[in-house]
Amino acid sequence: MTAMSFLEDLAAAARDAEAAEAAFRREVAARIARLEQQRAFAFRRLNLMKPIAEAVGPAEDEQTAVAYALAVLRARLGWESDSEARTMVLARFAPVAEAVFAGLMADEDNSETDVGAALTQFETWYSQTHTTPFWTLFEHYIPETPRVDF
Repeated sequence: MTAMSFLEDLAAAARDAEAAEAAFRREVAARIARLEQQRAFAFRRLNLMKPIAEAVGPAEDEQTAVAYALAVLRARLGWESDSEARTMVLARFAPVAEAVFAGLMADEDNSETDVGAALTQFETWYSQTHTTPFWTLFEHYIPETPRVDF
């Protein structure tokens, strides 16, 4: 083995180690991004469903409960006007509101309802009919405001 081939072997080993490190860093970055999105969506679910449950609580009937829940959803999304797409989203979200109402009534009746399943069905429908998950609607870009000193 000549000195040159020895150095070539070391250079190849260094390139392989560098490539392995870069691949690992990409995998870790992708995993962190997935976990970050899962965390964000979990908190968005909580931050939406908590006020919906609070709004539905005082409702005397299912129709009123759904109206209260959809009003909360519209307010959270900043939807002040209607469109065909928004109307469809609200219609598909109504079963979630019905499940919340049924769940609150179930506490009194000692029966069960699955709000989580209704929410999952809604999320699945949304992801199948749109290019992004439902929870991305809650991402609000806040432009940087220039700082001006007077």
